[in-house]
Amino acid sequence: MRLAEEESLDLVKISPNAVPPVCKIMDWGKYKFELAKKEKENRRNQKIVELKEVQLSMTIDVGDLKVKEKQARKFLEAGNKVKVSIRLRGRQMAHSSLAKDVMTNFAEALKDVCSVEKPLNMEGRNIILILAPAKK
Repeated sequence: MRLAEEESLDLVKISPNAVPPVCKIMDWGKYKFELAKKEKENRRNQKIVELKEVQLSMTIDVGDLKVKEKQARKFLEAGNKVKVSIRLRGRQMAHSSLAKDVMTNFAEALKDVCSVEKPLNMEGRNIILILAPAKK
């Protein structure tokens, strides 16, 4: 305590349960400031992953499918997740297997840049597939 007071610093217990207790002489205010600064820097460097959505149709043509594929590829390469959905209307509900084929073909075309996070599932009139960026 005397040494810490002479240097006008703080005596901080590092390991109070040890025998004898371990203490360190330091400037506590400066230490807390440095910790806050590091934490702020880590938060700034964090990547926030967004969920982008691409909507397809059961009767989508090849050219339109390529455009949607290119759009989804751009989202995945940016590090975002992609939710692919098809909304079935009216009589399309009777032929949901065709919509599932469109979805599997879409996922197959993007398999080099993504992995399937949540497989195909039907929620009411919607068929949903969630793709995540592939690990590098």
